[in-house]
Amino acid sequence: LKEHFQGKAWSDWPAEIKHRKPDAMNEWREKLKERTEKERFIQYIFFKQWHKLKEYCNNKNIQIIGDIPIYVTYDSADVWSHPELFKLDKNEQPSFVAGVPPDYFSETGQRWGNPIYTWDFHKETGFLWWIKRIEHNLKLYDIVRLDHFRGFVAYWEIPAQEETAINGTWVDAPVEDFFTTIFKHFPNVALIAEDLGTITPDVKLVMQTFQFPGMKLLIFAFGDDIARNPYIPHNYEKNSVVYTGTHDNNTIKGWFKNETNEETRKKLFKYLGREVSEANVYRELIRLAMMSVANTAIIPMQDILGLDEEARMNLPATTENNWEWRLLPEQLTPSVASELREITGIYGRG
Repeated sequence: LKEHFQGKAWSDWPAEIKHRKPDAMNEWREKLKERTEKERFIQYIFFKQWHKLKEYCNNKNIQIIGDIPIYVTYDSADVWSHPELFKLDKNEQPSFVAGVPPDYFSETGQRWGNPIYTWDFHKETGFLWWIKRIEHNLKLYDIVRLDHFRGFVAYWEIPAQEETAINGTWVDAPVEDFFTTIFKHFPNVALIAEDLGTITPDVKLVMQTFQFPGMKLLIFAFGDDIARNPYIPHNYEKNSVVYTGTHDNNTIKGWFKNETNEETRKKLFKYLGREVSEANVYRELIRLAMMSVANTAIIPMQDILGLDEEARMNLPATTENNWEWRLLPEQLTPSVASELREITGIYGRG
């Protein structure tokens, strides 16, 4: 339908199909039958190939981690087909949108613009939409990371007419009911909580109650008060996941070269017990991650290869030149494999 209407948002479609009137649905289902069947076939091929890949990985004792963004975009099939799940006005426009409040990094906060869930309705329906969403993800992945985890506890709700996030308010979500229901349906589900940023005591309590592993981002470790920094390895809990960096951060080498000052480098060198060069800093941070007590260590391929900022995956709040880096077969040399095998073996992460 979106393709037929030249990419227009569903809210700009003709009223009958915008509101999913039965006669209109039947009419357009017939009109677009050939195109729909083609798309179904393409998706069938994709999922067949994906499950073949997943089976191959699992047979090699490799697990795949997938990501569930907490919110969906307004112009999505979910909002069009289930407007009752979101806080929309009588014209099916968002009444409130998601974001985060002002902080040290942004005096106006962040206004993401995603529609807010009608959590009361989700609770009344036994969180069925979420159950289906997670069920589908578990067919694709072995482990699921919950993005913006704190939003499951309390979320920043911004009136849709506001241009910034300043005038938002915190609203509690039915977090205990939600996760109790999820674990009832998926007793053995493996979840990771994306808990980066300012995490309040209520969020920590939920993570402890449900035993969610949080994230430890190593390149955040060398700022103020290094002794008590939650991202420094000596403060890790076993039930955590350490990353040298994520898709939203620079590579280790790019970070060291472009985002550290003399003071930060001194802290890093003191922690390591020696000075290291720009050429070798990635090896030292990988070693710190691997030797930590965190149950899981995740090293982006760009760091394993020792690449600089040119290999950065994503720069948040920008739209150009993101998600363009590709791993080439010739980059996986025997020496890279040998080095990774050695450090994996030394720290018992095989």
